[in-house]
Amino acid sequence: RHRHKEKWATTAPRIPSTRLALHHFDTSYSLHLGTLWPSVRAGLLCEQKYGALLNNFAAADHVPQELELLNATDFVSEAPQKAQQWQQEMMTQAEMSPPLCASISSKIKCYTFPRGDITRFRPARPDALGLLDYYLMDAASLLPVLALNVQPGDFVLDLCAAPGGKTLALLQTGFCGHLAANDVSVSRTKRLYQILHSYVPREVRDTVSVTSYDGRDWDQVEGGTFHKVLVDVPCTTDRHSAMEEDNNIFHKRRTKERQMLPMLQLQLLMAGILAAKPGGEVVYSTCSLSLLQNECVVERALEVAEAQFNISVHVEDLSHFRTLFQDTFSFFSDCRLGELVLPHLTANFGPMYFCKLRRM
Repeated sequence: RHRHKEKWATTAPRIPSTRLALHHFDTSYSLHLGTLWPSVRAGLLCEQKYGALLNNFAAADHVPQELELLNATDFVSEAPQKAQQWQQEMMTQAEMSPPLCASISSKIKCYTFPRGDITRFRPARPDALGLLDYYLMDAASLLPVLALNVQPGDFVLDLCAAPGGKTLALLQTGFCGHLAANDVSVSRTKRLYQILHSYVPREVRDTVSVTSYDGRDWDQVEGGTFHKVLVDVPCTTDRHSAMEEDNNIFHKRRTKERQMLPMLQLQLLMAGILAAKPGGEVVYSTCSLSLLQNECVVERALEVAEAQFNISVHVEDLSHFRTLFQDTFSFFSDCRLGELVLPHLTANFGPMYFCKLRRM
């Protein structure tokens, strides 16, 4: 009768979400990445490195010169030049493989500081018409866009588009015949609108349709219509989860949501595959190191496409990206499917996983 229940719920110390995230990463990633994990972990916990995506729509001809004076270089355009040098050193002319650079959009320009250089870029500035001169983003986020390899007149779908960095990069190619930018979150779509208004002139904005559908249902809206589809799914956003308490998916209240992520990712990737025309290409990407959210989702999608929809999907080889961009990023060499950029103290971009699929 006199026993009382402890009031433990109100007094027990709340473990920070960042610590829960790190504990989770330590258990799963040390298995997956082995001896690389301590170095990757250090990268995750240090300041992230950025790239400056030049805005081709702004009158900012002086910006490349300004950035080059600071010792920054455009990693996109310098990669093929280096690759050709390597090819010439590695092989005789007779057995030269086709140039690696064929699949890289020369219109996209993104400046980064060299390995080990942690200089910060100044904030973006407007031109005479009010368009900002560059967009600061994790340079590894451009790799899925480069992998998509948009061609002139392509109809492009960005299924999970907010906050809008990759959407902006897709527009920088100048090749999108039409761009559908969708994101389920209305508040995040507002951020997308802001970016489009700050960087893109009205006549180009008119070629973009912004929607807020649940991406999982996209095939019911417009199935089989796109040449290129980017599926940059919600994930455990490992860097954010390890560093920021705010909006952290490892918060106790979000456990169920986190556990359901691979299922959501699979449904979104399936919707992306169904949105592509036969012969169309889909790039799946996350900013997580998790095998369950990366290769496993892709493997399951291939099975589901075949079994439930009788669609054959081919995984495209992106290993040339490792060769092209090895000076800028640190890649994981053991991916079964796709490519993974690992955070590294001298090149602290990523994590960024990306895998390219073709709907046959």
